[in-house]
Amino acid sequence: MKIVTSIEELRDQLRGQLRTAFVPTMGNLHEGHLSLMRLARTHGDPIVASIFVNRLQFGPNDDFDKYPRTFQSDVEKLEKEGVYVLFAPSEQELYPEPQEFRVRPPDDLGNMLEGEFRPGFFTGVTTIVLKLLSCVQPKVAVFGKKDYQQLMIVRNMARQFALPTEIVAAETYRAEDGLALSSRNGYLSEAERAEAPQLYLALDHIAAQVRAGNRNLAQLEAAAMTSLKARGWNPDYIAVRKRSNLQEPDATDLAQGAPLVTLAAAKLGITRLIDNLEI
Repeated sequence: MKIVTSIEELRDQLRGQLRTAFVPTMGNLHEGHLSLMRLARTHGDPIVASIFVNRLQFGPNDDFDKYPRTFQSDVEKLEKEGVYVLFAPSEQELYPEPQEFRVRPPDDLGNMLEGEFRPGFFTGVTTIVLKLLSCVQPKVAVFGKKDYQQLMIVRNMARQFALPTEIVAAETYRAEDGLALSSRNGYLSEAERAEAPQLYLALDHIAAQVRAGNRNLAQLEAAAMTSLKARGWNPDYIAVRKRSNLQEPDATDLAQGAPLVTLAAAKLGITRLIDNLEI
């Protein structure tokens, strides 16, 4: 595996490659990330991964400085997955001057759910994703469904900018007890790790109720919030939305069987976990 740190060197390595498959990450890799590499291999060749902790998507109260950085371990894992190039730029390389041009998602998608609780987060995400896609110029790029809203925003951005990159969605990778794998799971204490699957179970219960014909979504959402609070969680949101645009479904949508997804974000101790489940 070649490790490159400059955009110029990256482009030299990829010159003439027409089927590059790209997986952007912030490092601290786990099995969920590696599953993205495997999916990428089915869509293109060579495989390019990036590791870059993007300051632009961290708010003033977020954990940028504390975000786990495990570069050597990450390199070993990527080598085992047959990644061809690892792009690991410094901040100075990607932001040699203040990033005054930014990509801002539309308010009706970017300011709800995660966007409501993390102002500016998706502007930071879309800005760095567009920049990385410009650097790598891949045929496909793989993003996980665990970050469902992020996936939708990136996919819409790529379409509206007519980028020559197909955005491929990867299913959420879960532990045996249902917990979605996340780099932030490492912040959980032993007791919190045992409790953490309750977030997925809350979503699964809502999904089962909706499949059984329960259309009182507000009641289902409120009950799930109450149940998590009683267990010591501090939930930000639990919401059932349309998969097509993450807007709230109305009676007509429900009557016509519009595809739905239930999404959640909640703190357990100091750790904020997100998850979703398609219905």
